[in-house]
Amino acid sequence: MNIHNFTATSMIGQEKSLAEYKGKVLLIVNTAGRCGFTYQYEDLQKLYNRYKDKGFVILGFPCNQFDNQEPDANSQIQANCLLNYGVSFPLFQKTNVRDENVHPLFNYLSNKIPFQGFNKFHPVAKILIPLINEKHPEYLTDDHSIKWNFTKFLIDPNGEVTKRFECTTDPIDMEQDIEKLLETITV
Repeated sequence: MNIHNFTATSMIGQEKSLAEYKGKVLLIVNTAGRCGFTYQYEDLQKLYNRYKDKGFVILGFPCNQFDNQEPDANSQIQANCLLNYGVSFPLFQKTNVRDENVHPLFNYLSNKIPFQGFNKFHPVAKILIPLINEKHPEYLTDDHSIKWNFTKFLIDPNGEVTKRFECTTDPIDMEQDIEKLLETITV
């Protein structure tokens, strides 16, 4: 089993097989428009622009499970991403990424590679870590579930999960890992 066995609902409501991305390097990200990490959309778009012609695709999954930071309707989310950050990579409908109604894709991803820990020196971590400890300590009770918005999973061309980056890893810091996987694509 790999990520090509899963489907997800596109922003326009169509069920889409992730097998469509066979042979590509993917970055799967749970996103939110009102989060301290929302600025990452801009760098994600820069990475997408830089590598999309070499076989790289980002798949964005908005999620409202973390402190109500993505309350908008799907159509508004897509408009905000485009207008505010120029997002042109594929976005899917709002998705649960943890707990009892977790989407099967995110259940699979989070169980493939455990929680990597937050970078305590990241500027946003100084707000995030106390917030989770105070308001959502249940998020930290296991070693695999997604802990916050902008958790990122890097997928090789065969659909295998190769790395997990927590929200405190900025997208640009993943560039070498992306380039390494892009070198494995055979044309």
